[in-house]
Amino acid sequence: MNPSIEIYNNQFSSTDAFIANLLATTINSVLTNAESKIWHAHPVWFLDGNPIVGYSKQKPGLRLMFWSGADFNESALLIRGKKFKDASIFYNAENEVNINDLKRWLKKSRTIQWDYKNIVKRKGVLVKLPSQNSKPFQR
Repeated sequence: MNPSIEIYNNQFSSTDAFIANLLATTINSVLTNAESKIWHAHPVWFLDGNPIVGYSKQKPGLRLMFWSGADFNESALLIRGKKFKDASIFYNAENEVNINDLKRWLKKSRTIQWDYKNIVKRKGVLVKLPSQNSKPFQR
């Protein structure tokens, strides 16, 4: 685990630290080629410079956010806002984390992505990236 993320996780109560470590470990195991770092004061994982998933402590609980999660078609992920494509879930207890759901969302996060990396260049306009699983058409 990235040492700065470990430090971030260890600042919490034992329950929140357990949840944060479980999230980080699971994210690392599924998104093996992702870069992780503290970004805007909380842990975020990137694929090719594009933010994919992160978490932070907020009043309602530990928030797990997928930048492109609104397109995952997952009822457990709460869609937030209309301008961006993020979706989140909040955790307050260890038993609320469903590892199977989390792994499924992480797999979707690889193939369903909006281009946040270039949002400034595009003056706030989001563009959907081609599916990472799609293969070029061959005759």
